[in-house]
Amino acid sequence: MPKKVSREFIDELPKAELHVHLEGTLEPELKLKLAKKNHIDIGQTTIEDVEESYHYDDLASFLAVYYPGMAVLQTEEDFYELAITYLHHAAADGVRHVEMFFDPQAHLVRGIPLHTVVDGFYQACVDARAFDIDAHLIMCFLRDMSALSASDLLQQAQPFRNKILGIGLDSDEHHNPPLKFAQPFSAAIAQGYRITMHADVDQVDSIEHIKQALEIINVERLDHGTNIVEDQDLVDWVNNIHLGLTSCPLSNDFISGDLKGKEIIELLNEGVKVSVNSDDPAYFGGYIADNYEALAADYKLKPEQIVQLARNSFETSWISDKQKAIYLQQIDDFVEDFE
Repeated sequence: MPKKVSREFIDELPKAELHVHLEGTLEPELKLKLAKKNHIDIGQTTIEDVEESYHYDDLASFLAVYYPGMAVLQTEEDFYELAITYLHHAAADGVRHVEMFFDPQAHLVRGIPLHTVVDGFYQACVDARAFDIDAHLIMCFLRDMSALSASDLLQQAQPFRNKILGIGLDSDEHHNPPLKFAQPFSAAIAQGYRITMHADVDQVDSIEHIKQALEIINVERLDHGTNIVEDQDLVDWVNNIHLGLTSCPLSNDFISGDLKGKEIIELLNEGVKVSVNSDDPAYFGGYIADNYEALAADYKLKPEQIVQLARNSFETSWISDKQKAIYLQQIDDFVEDFE
């Protein structure tokens, strides 16, 4: 174990990523390339123009920039290129296993068929095996759309059941509590999907939404979720059942002006299975290793804490115990050999 955290240590440390939105990996260069290829007028002609448009200070203002950018994604090849580009970047950051969110409803409303989205993303998952990444898809319901729309999406996804690992819930949380989606999530569980939900940082009724996700929906993971520190009883509960929280420091900083490092450390100290992830790296200024590095630098994390975050990422992933043991052994071997 090194005496201090270095970027080299972070980059090479085996890790899983459990909270990344594929549409949020759309870098300005690829956005402009696809806009030109598909003859989409996005109102921007240079990388600087795209970067200048990335101004937001809360979840709603971020989503107002995020969703229009998806217009450049038109073909199966576009979705494939988006995903495979991210996966190469993840591999360079030491990611061995990844469970990636995607938002079909944002494409269906644009007239893009579901098979175009799923097949493009899934082929990237298959091809990523060539560079030693085990990649899977989590289909999200958009919480600012109706529960009926979510149920319809679940129905449409039946032909792709073997290509989708889990179901998530994202987008604007205000006035869109977990309970709104109780029926489609119940149906998803019955169909054998793994389930998770966003509990975004510092939202209205954060604790009530976390309670609904945990106690009524019975999620298997909680995305973001660091507001849980406001209720010790809930902290104790997720700790007892080893439920994972997927924190994203850089996006936290954009949305709330705080990496939430204090909360992450508090959860780590209590033994909660919190992990570090990148969320929407093209929009929030960093991929997974950048998030580890920012957290380590600002909060003076020790190598042991960084290693625990990586261990948590595998331990709360949706893979077999045998696979988890293999990845955890890779961490142990890396730490022992690192100089």
